[in-house]
Amino acid sequence: MAVGAGLSCPPSRAEIVPAPTVSGSVTLTSDYVWRGISQTAGDPAAQAGLRLTGHSGFYVSAWGSNVRSTADPDLHSEFDLSAGWSGALADDWAIDASVLRYVYPGAASSADWTEIGATLTWKNDRWLSAGYSSSALGSGHRGLYTQVGARFPLGPRFRLEAVLGGYRLDRDRDNAYLHGQLSAIWTFHAPFELRVTAHVTDGRADRLFGEDLAGSRVEGALQANF
Repeated sequence: MAVGAGLSCPPSRAEIVPAPTVSGSVTLTSDYVWRGISQTAGDPAAQAGLRLTGHSGFYVSAWGSNVRSTADPDLHSEFDLSAGWSGALADDWAIDASVLRYVYPGAASSADWTEIGATLTWKNDRWLSAGYSSSALGSGHRGLYTQVGARFPLGPRFRLEAVLGGYRLDRDRDNAYLHGQLSAIWTFHAPFELRVTAHVTDGRADRLFGEDLAGSRVEGALQANF
């Protein structure tokens, strides 16, 4: 008998590393509004996302939605692919930094583009985020998006969320706009929640994207989180 054959062996490193955490969401919305601008020209959208997060905080994610473009009839879908890291910086403070690739299969011309972004969060209820691209919206011009937001719990099932964002599309001040949104969210039966969001943009957004995509609108959504 070999020496030590009757002794239990410690688990290998591969056996003790926690498996990645899987999370995601499925959403049905009356209008896909992104940074104040409708991506479906006011039509409904079905959306789904999946995220794998390792124990160290690194993650990869994929998210998709149908879209509609009045300028490109061949554009019907959007997929957002990202890789990043999120974790605590100090008590009450956390950060999420990522590289995000926007992909539009079937578009008549190359509409894909990449954005580098980060979000700083305080107590999970206040946040400041920024995203930079050398070809914002696939335009070939630089763009910088900034956003501040806050979450206000109103009990175990209700909360409000408020966001103010600004997008500068190259150095020209005329190619910049502001948008705001206010959401009321009801987690009526976990993991399901209902969300109603009022969106508004300034006049420069109307000029850049048209009144049918910008301006004021109300969006309703049903979402399941897992």
